[in-house]
Amino acid sequence: MLTLLQELIPTPLGPLWVICDEQYRLRAVEWQEHSDRMVALLDIHYQKEGYQRRDTVNPGGLCEKLTAYFEGDLSIIDTLPTATAGTPFQREVWQALRNIPCGQVMHYGQLAEQLGRAGAARAVGAANGSNPVSIVVPCHRVIGRNGTLTGYAGGVQRKEWLLRHEGYFLL
Repeated sequence: MLTLLQELIPTPLGPLWVICDEQYRLRAVEWQEHSDRMVALLDIHYQKEGYQRRDTVNPGGLCEKLTAYFEGDLSIIDTLPTATAGTPFQREVWQALRNIPCGQVMHYGQLAEQLGRAGAARAVGAANGSNPVSIVVPCHRVIGRNGTLTGYAGGVQRKEWLLRHEGYFLL
């Protein structure tokens, strides 16, 4: 059985779940108001072998590091380890998201092209929307082709805040 360590931390955008395994690799990062979505994803990925969630304080220093991100240490998220389930395609998209530099954005089509899958923008969007480790796997850095802030499960207002926080200035 997989043991997941969790803490709910305060952020400028509302309470945030930080969930990791016992090796301190992030398995989920999700806004409290979207807990149902998070539990559904945890169930999809881990219910088969079984998992339990255990409350703890600052597992592996991850909560402290995410707090530092919100306080302005933007590069710290690049150092946080993740261990996500998902399909090989989803994991490929999520890895590509981690390569988008802070303060920059891509649109779904560009990301699909970068993955060698031109024309797969919708599939990339679906994988982006299934990302269980928001912020650290920066799905907020993907925008619509016309520059619109689309497709952020945490809400467009949070996406805008995160992009501004990272130095991307919206038109």
